Amino acid sequence: MNENLFASFIAPTILGLPATVLIILFPPLLTPTSKYLINNRLITTQQWLIKLTSKQMMTMHNTKGRTWSLMLVSLIIFIATTNLLGLLPHSFTPTTQLSMNLAMAIPLWAGAVIMGFRSKIKNALAHFLPQGTPTPLIPMLVIIETISLLIQPMALAVRLTANITAGHLLMHLIGSATLAMSTINLPSTLIIFTILILLTILEIAVALIQAYVFTLLVSLYLHDNT
Repeated sequence: MNENLFASFIAPTILGLPATVLIILFPPLLTPTSKYLINNRLITTQQWLIKLTSKQMMTMHNTKGRTWSLMLVSLIIFIATTNLLGLLPHSFTPTTQLSMNLAMAIPLWAGAVIMGFRSKIKNALAHFLPQGTPTPLIPMLVIIETISLLIQPMALAVRLTANITAGHLLMHLIGSATLAMSTINLPSTLIIFTILILLTILEIAVALIQAYVFTLLVSLYLHDNT
């Protein structure tokens, strides 16, 4: 049971070679594009959602921060599609891997922080020491603020990993319980199966929300440094 429970989180291989890169490159292929002057309903809806999302995230940014709009929109589309594809049976979700989420969080966080130190070094350094701090507490507060700054990418990655992994584990457990109860008690099976359907709907919402939260936090870090 324990082996089967975590088997879906093991990175798949093809002929002994890791297939994670191919899985990561697959979601962009599902994004439809059009070369025609008049788009169909699917592409029109997609463009409307992209404009709505980018507008919500970019409203608070200045001109320098809005140069990141394409990257942030691409990020939220990638995470959302990856999370949704991971809900399919016998599929692999790359966002359950902490290493991949760190690979997304650290460069984006580092880019925002470096931009802040380059453009507004006084304001960036002022975050390490709040105004009106008593002199004896200055060393301690500088250490605390430094740790809180360095832990931001780890918090981003762990939040996404924990939420997606917990949902997959819960769906696996309830699915196994439904299969086990199907030969014992039919009414109980129907109740558990209904719970499984509701949980699946919840996980679809969580997949989209976590993509939005991850991108929104990166946008807030960018806003603090521009």
